[in-house]
Amino acid sequence: MSKIDIITFGCRLNSYESEVMRAHAGAAGLDDAVIVNTCAVTAEAVRQARQAIRRARRERPGAKIVVTGCAAQIDPARFAAMDEVDHVVGNHDKLQAATFAGLSLEGTERIVVNDIMSVTETAGHLIDGFGARARAFVQIQNGCNHRCTFCVIPYGRGPSRSVPAGGVVDQVRRLVENGYAEIVLTGVDITAYGADLPGATTLGKLVRKVLKLVPELPRLRISSIDSVEADADLLAAIADEERLMPHLHLSLQSGDDLTLKRMKRRHARADSVAFCAEARRLRPDMVFGADLIAGFPTETEDMFQSSVSLVDDCGLTLLHVFPFSPREGTPAARMPQLHGAVIARRAAELREKGVAALKAHLAGAKGARIQVLMENERQGRAPDFTPVRLASMQETGALVEARIDGDDGSALIATVAA
Repeated sequence: MSKIDIITFGCRLNSYESEVMRAHAGAAGLDDAVIVNTCAVTAEAVRQARQAIRRARRERPGAKIVVTGCAAQIDPARFAAMDEVDHVVGNHDKLQAATFAGLSLEGTERIVVNDIMSVTETAGHLIDGFGARARAFVQIQNGCNHRCTFCVIPYGRGPSRSVPAGGVVDQVRRLVENGYAEIVLTGVDITAYGADLPGATTLGKLVRKVLKLVPELPRLRISSIDSVEADADLLAAIADEERLMPHLHLSLQSGDDLTLKRMKRRHARADSVAFCAEARRLRPDMVFGADLIAGFPTETEDMFQSSVSLVDDCGLTLLHVFPFSPREGTPAARMPQLHGAVIARRAAELREKGVAALKAHLAGAKGARIQVLMENERQGRAPDFTPVRLASMQETGALVEARIDGDDGSALIATVAA
């Protein structure tokens, strides 16, 4: 039986774009294909993508294999050199219906990758659904104008560009009408939202507009932000808008000021601590996730311990820990590197710190009543994004009132409230 399979790596924006591609591929009649949507944030992500491509060819010998995403955009020749690959498609081209119409024809170019730096606009794509009816993602922005020394993503995504607010509101309304109880606003650098649009629009103003114009939306969530760029309207929304979920994922990367300078980040350690304190003052139930890099070049043990202590000083709960991975062409790849064993040890220590922080958070929730968005029949997420397991089966996508009975060290255990 012919079908379209999409293998997605990386960020929430990639998840959103995979659904755009699924619709385009189906409309083009490309019904016997495997689309691999790659990530380039680490060398490990690229390795996993190549492994998935080889596995896909073994499992689907007659299918057309199309490779796209950030890794394909940055190094198309590397994927085109793989015998398993039929086509390599760039990040801009993957969102165009015409690209997939062309892939369904004989004689189409094997590599379809344009100059991503020349792309100046991002359009909203209307998506009806995301398979399982839990949350859905809406792209509000793409690209990044910053040049952190460790990051290749700007070369895969291009310059920052925003989706006009009207298009975002239309997409949110359409998804809510189709039964989604939670929408996540996503992009590459969403606190840069609006800088390229007419007027003085910002992420915070967009959040307020969505909540005002789509009053039937139960839950709105925002993806990873650069806290130093959070605008006044966003802070006001955190304080005033109950439908804006009390969870922020922060792009912190390090807790050491010198390391942050060498990363070419735009904040200092004190900025991160102050933002978390202010956000929690405005919304006492706020929970923070964070990206942290372990083993950045030149990082001493004392510098690393500043990152470990940042977990407590900011009150972080959900950590994404990245062992430093040099990306070819970035300034950090040319800096003095740490030994792999040191990087691995530090990453493990940070993860242990994250496990302890999560356990403390879980223990503090016993007895609370919360609303759970079911991601499958047994598990969902609290408003603060904490995983919750229910004792009884529930409908995927439903909002369920529950009472927290305890935890298992990684998730809350709850029963449906009477």
